[in-house]
Amino acid sequence: MSIEISKVTANIGARVSGVDISKPLDEEQVTAIREALNVHKALAFDDVHLDDEGQQAFARHFGDLTTAHPTVAAVDGAPNVLPVDSERGRANHWHTDVTFVLNPPQASTLRSITVPPYGGETLIASSAAAYRDLPAPLRALADTLWAEHTNDYDYAVPDEQIDEEQAAQRAQFTSIKFRTAHPVVRVHPLTGERGLFIGGFAQRIVGLSVGESRKLLDLFQSYVTRPENILRWRWSPNQLVLFDNRITQHYAIDNYDGRPRRLHRVTVAGDVPVGIEGKESYAIEGDASHYTSVAG
Repeated sequence: MSIEISKVTANIGARVSGVDISKPLDEEQVTAIREALNVHKALAFDDVHLDDEGQQAFARHFGDLTTAHPTVAAVDGAPNVLPVDSERGRANHWHTDVTFVLNPPQASTLRSITVPPYGGETLIASSAAAYRDLPAPLRALADTLWAEHTNDYDYAVPDEQIDEEQAAQRAQFTSIKFRTAHPVVRVHPLTGERGLFIGGFAQRIVGLSVGESRKLLDLFQSYVTRPENILRWRWSPNQLVLFDNRITQHYAIDNYDGRPRRLHRVTVAGDVPVGIEGKESYAIEGDASHYTSVAG
């Protein structure tokens, strides 16, 4: 069978069929999937029968793997696999994975393990479409800006609403503090496409106050989260979603009444982001060499 790509929405997302990703892929198949990812940003594979080893083997077709996370524990016995488990906290905020390090992952894979009977969708947004949507004056402004990303920030949850387990999770997440400056507009290394590289870990515009930064970041973020730019993925058993972490954001909706929900995430090591003038991101605090190599 030849690989078939079926668009899900105009701006983001496609289903892939005609390939068994539980088996080693040949060069032609990998190239076809990579090209589809460049175009559609997020790809969904149905009826996949993978264990953790199989998910890692699939992800390795696209580059070296990162470990599970810079600070959060991996699945037992699988140091490259992160359990995205409702019992361990919920990522119900817009973000791009691990942008607080110098070279965030280039791609992420999510595999459904336990799916709630309703809700629990993952939203994935195209930051390339968001950039294209910007009016020319805002686009010109964004092109000049840099933002500081960190894993240590105000989660806007009052301390009295946080129980001991949540406090322990937050302490683990920030056990190593990272701060990195990235261009607000990132140039994709394979396509040359520009995208807004912000999200939840972007906390401050370099050279502006916190208040000024928040207003600008919220304004740019409003273009990322336009409904037209979002894929709303409703999980079914035995699915895998591959998305380009360099030019998307995502959000896990907490709308399933606390029912069990578990995905496994494996991420592919990325390159250092580059802005439109060719300047690379730079680390301010924190060494992530234990987490990721730098993709060449």
